[in-house]
Amino acid sequence: MSQFQKRDKFIPYNLPDLTEAEVHEVDDTLRSLWVAKGPRTVKFEQEFAAHVGAKHAVAMNSCTAALHVALLSAGIGPGDEVITTPMTFASTASTIIHCGATPVFADIDSSTGCIDPDEVEKKITPKTKAIVPVHYSGQVCDLDRIYGLADRYGLFVSEDGAHALESRYKGRLIGCRPKGTVSYSFYATKNLTTGEGGMLVTDSDEIDAKARIWAGQGMSHNAWNRYAKGGAWRYDICEPGFKYNMFDIQAALGLVQLSRLEEMQAKRLKIAEKYQREFAKIDAVEPPFVPDYATHSWHLYVLRIRPELLTIDRDRFIGELNERNVGTSVHFIPVTDMSAYTKRFGFKKGDFPNTEKHFERIVSLPLYPTLSEEESDYVVAAVKDIVEKFHK
Repeated sequence: MSQFQKRDKFIPYNLPDLTEAEVHEVDDTLRSLWVAKGPRTVKFEQEFAAHVGAKHAVAMNSCTAALHVALLSAGIGPGDEVITTPMTFASTASTIIHCGATPVFADIDSSTGCIDPDEVEKKITPKTKAIVPVHYSGQVCDLDRIYGLADRYGLFVSEDGAHALESRYKGRLIGCRPKGTVSYSFYATKNLTTGEGGMLVTDSDEIDAKARIWAGQGMSHNAWNRYAKGGAWRYDICEPGFKYNMFDIQAALGLVQLSRLEEMQAKRLKIAEKYQREFAKIDAVEPPFVPDYATHSWHLYVLRIRPELLTIDRDRFIGELNERNVGTSVHFIPVTDMSAYTKRFGFKKGDFPNTEKHFERIVSLPLYPTLSEEESDYVVAAVKDIVEKFHK
């Protein structure tokens, strides 16, 4: 029988890892009186590009902005189709619609949760102009096959790397491929946070130049420094752009977080390895599968239950964890289940069977650098207790 003892204090699903170093850097930024886009933002772009091995990095106020700008910079617009996955947050798909294009959804690989290249190929038509693969939870898509399709059919690739900072494909960091773009998120829950924020990386000089215009109100290049000594006051509006730029208070956080990334990542990995090891011993749950070609960033730890071995479903499983003071989330409710998409496109049950089955089984467990050893041990014990109590 389980010797489980319920703890009194709730374990949040996620908390940012912020130290006095971040506080000091933000304080210095405020005292500098340059709080909008300025030298710290430029430095963050340069250091981030160097870290992931990309030629260019464009700092933005969100990954959503980066995804939108990536497609606009590639010329995606009305009449075009863009293939992506239903197992993602809505912004991946909504930014396609914001370009005037049509999102086309391809089902996932049931083992990884990432988009299935075979399903992508089935959805390609003469109208298809781009693919937006999502590195789901920090798991890595099969990029050789995706870029192979892109080369064969002449398609642009905009990787959604919101979860993929420190993910690797065949030993190389996501972000350093010679073609396409990668968009990152620096939201509060991410492996690196600026509170809100994002980054678009590319090796293309043309994409970089266009992205800076689209993200900066359509202003001509380097208009951000027009108020500095020697800056040019005259500028042009090249496109009807957006106010998507990052600013120096965010970048100050980002610079410190980037310097601490290796340390924070090591803590994530230690927790993830414990979860992988312990949950592999429990027949009624399934730890994430990581292919040989991938290095997982462990942004999320997505556990899958095996309802055929339990007397409760996933929703009740989450309720039992909450009752035991363990916070959770679900990543994701499929985009194709959302009313904005079912009304527009008429999706129905059975259209994406792998996605549907995956969604019904998943729960995201606490995983972040400040999660203590005692807390992560408790999460494991809580899962074991639930399985023991509700096992068939």
